[in-house]
Amino acid sequence: MANILFYEKPGCTNNARQKQILNAAGHELITRNLLVEAWTAESLRAFFSELPVSEWFNRAAPRVKSGEIIPEQLDAAAALKLMLADPLLIRRPLMECEGQRIAGFDAARVAAWLGAPLSADADLQTCRHNPATPPCPEKDHPLSPRERGRRRSIQ
Repeated sequence: MANILFYEKPGCTNNARQKQILNAAGHELITRNLLVEAWTAESLRAFFSELPVSEWFNRAAPRVKSGEIIPEQLDAAAALKLMLADPLLIRRPLMECEGQRIAGFDAARVAAWLGAPLSADADLQTCRHNPATPPCPEKDHPLSPRERGRRRSIQ
C-alpha cells in the first residue's frame, strides 16, 4: 500500500476519522501539522489541481463561516495569499503520495487517487463540530496573533 504525507489540523475529529480509514486500508501515514507548515503559494497551490478556487477553502473556518471571506468571490492569487496568512482557511486534509497531491477527503476521489477502494460510507469532509458550540476558536491556531500579523504583512 501507499505511504501518504497527511497534513492535518491536530485535534480535528474528521482528520482522525480519515486517518483511521486510510490506516485500515493498509496505508502508512506520515502526519504533519498543516497549520505550522512553511507553505509557499506554489507548494500550497499544487494540492488543489483542477478544483475551483471556492473548493480550496475549509468551510468550517471561522472567517468563512462568519462571511468575512467569501471563497466564490476570490481568484487563485487572492485565495493563496489569504491561506498563507491564515492556514485555518485551507481545506483539509492535504495529502501527498508518490509526488501526487490532493486536497479534501471525498472518499471516492481519494480511492481513485490511490487506486484502491476505501471503506468509508460517511461524510468525511463536513466539520463534525457541534453546531451548538462556537467554531474552532482562533486560540487553537498555533501562531500567536502577533505572529499571524507578521506573516500577513510579509505576504
